[in-house]
Amino acid sequence: MKKITENAIEKFLNNETFTSSNTTVEVLPNVTTLKLFKNEIAYYSKTNKLSITNCGWKSNTTKERLNGLPNVKIIQKAGKWFLNGAEWNGELIEIN
Repeated sequence: MKKITENAIEKFLNNETFTSSNTTVEVLPNVTTLKLFKNEIAYYSKTNKLSITNCGWKSNTTKERLNGLPNVKIIQKAGKWFLNGAEWNGELIEIN
């Protein structure tokens, strides 16, 4: 895992702001967001609910950032993404 991903995920899960290169963590009143190139790819609510999306970008960087999150394992086969073993279209989904 890249250092930028490690740092961003640590800040994201601790509800702390972070900015480095193309990655930003923003803390709002009810949710903390993880952004990649200004696209919100993950949400962590104050009730500890984690949701993710790829915002339509099937890039290696998007996959790298999302794979840094707990209980998230994304792999790609033949151009299709699989989230925790099930095919995933990248739309917003809550992670248990």
